[in-house]
Amino acid sequence: MTATLPTTSDARTPQQIWLRVRGVLLAVLVLVVAGVAFAAVHSGGQHGRLDPRSADPYGSRAVAELLKERGVSVDVVTTLDEAEGAIGPDTTLLVAGPNVLTAHQQRRLHTAAATAGRTVLIAPGGSSVTRLAPGVRQASHGPVTARPPRCELPAARTAGASHMGGIHYATDEPGATSCYQENGFAPAPLLVLPGRGAGDTVLLGSPDVLHNDRLDQQGNASLGLQLLGPHPHLLWYLPSLDDPSAAEGGTGTDNGSGGDEAGESGFIDLIPSGWLWGTLQLALAAVLAAVWRGRRLGPLVTERLPVAVRASESTEGRARLYRKAAARDRAASALRAATRTRISPLLGVAPRDADSPAVLLPAVASRLSTPGDDISTLLFGPTPADDAALVLLTDQLDALEREVRTS
Repeated sequence: MTATLPTTSDARTPQQIWLRVRGVLLAVLVLVVAGVAFAAVHSGGQHGRLDPRSADPYGSRAVAELLKERGVSVDVVTTLDEAEGAIGPDTTLLVAGPNVLTAHQQRRLHTAAATAGRTVLIAPGGSSVTRLAPGVRQASHGPVTARPPRCELPAARTAGASHMGGIHYATDEPGATSCYQENGFAPAPLLVLPGRGAGDTVLLGSPDVLHNDRLDQQGNASLGLQLLGPHPHLLWYLPSLDDPSAAEGGTGTDNGSGGDEAGESGFIDLIPSGWLWGTLQLALAAVLAAVWRGRRLGPLVTERLPVAVRASESTEGRARLYRKAAARDRAASALRAATRTRISPLLGVAPRDADSPAVLLPAVASRLSTPGDDISTLLFGPTPADDAALVLLTDQLDALEREVRTS
């Protein structure tokens, strides 16, 4: 009969691994499903910021529905070709993301908008302002707060205080109207330029007055309806990153110095808010799971070695390492310390004083029949100069210990 030898392997079996990780995998699965569901609820069926079809807090479905109730048709376009084909004198053109457009698209849009009844630009910034509204410049940036109109624009005076802020614009164009300035001085977050063709141009420094979650606050609804509803047709242009016209005349947004660069809106601004929250929750859950499953430091546990190692083998192995490294200083220190530790109880010296020359040396001298002056050098001396001196030191320490034991 063949005896079964016990195994000493530390490797876990597949069943042990599964039992250990199944809780973590289940928790991760639940968190992933919850994150996807949360993102789907908050972004599914919605179309992002300033979209008249979106019921998201940052969408604009509420103002679009109010305009429809007042007889204004609202059409959404996502390409420049569609926008150019639908612009007319009885049309209000709203550009929801002018900074996403390339320099070539912005110049085309500026030319086409000359025939619109009104053009509303939402928060154009940087060099986009100079291309879409020549003569206007971005002057500063301020917080969005409820402000009084402080101007003679009928729409603003009727609406009263509204949530305005963001980008502030300044211009030297004659006939321009600035509203909702901070402290009553230009630049302003709402700027109306007189018509250069069929209608005027409105620059809004912030889209907040058109968001669903703020439309019922202050005079936001009144201001939004008056700015977007002077004509029977509202063309709501949502620039798209996959618009074929973006490949014409370069693929970037001109930075105003002749070169092309990426659009001025950050990539994060283009991601629906629900997905951002879902990703943040998943990252937090991963960190918590890592902390939960992290190794906890507990008390030391004594384990039996799989094999027995003789003390002489350990001593010889350490000696070979010392010799290979030429570490005579460490070898001599270890030999002297071991000798002092063994003879101190024989001399009545406390273990804590074994390394004190002032205590140990007098005790050693009192036990020797012929005490010499080299005891201090022997027990606390310098490093041996070579291997022969190290061997001699070993013999002398052995002789000293024998004499102490026999005295």
